[in-house]
Amino acid sequence: MARILIVDDSPSQLMGIRRIVEKLGHDAITAEDGAAGVEAAKLHLPDLVLMDVVMPNLNGFQATRSLTRDPATRHIPVVLVTTKDQETDRVWGMRQGAKAYLTKPFSEAELSEIIIGMIGSSAIPDEG
Repeated sequence: MARILIVDDSPSQLMGIRRIVEKLGHDAITAEDGAAGVEAAKLHLPDLVLMDVVMPNLNGFQATRSLTRDPATRHIPVVLVTTKDQETDRVWGMRQGAKAYLTKPFSEAELSEIIIGMIGSSAIPDEG
């Protein structure tokens, strides 16, 4: 079981992403803005960070850059999960150190595939 930090200022997005993370068998930690996300990452050292971009205080690009440049957290993969869907946003996000970029709205399958690709899964959903 991995520990995944979800950073998003939308309570409904936090709840929806948490549900997917927990369904995959992982623990979820949440933060409601970029600054709180950076602090939570330093405190909990999660296995993965799912980071929104448009947030108060530090935006997701700034928070990602902070995490990927800090020796204490640079080993933690960051996935940007955002409504910003322009190619320039994607390129900029990857230049800040993100390992993947997922545009909202996304399906449960899309997010699950990225999480599994980054860290695996404790509970693979039944293909049924």
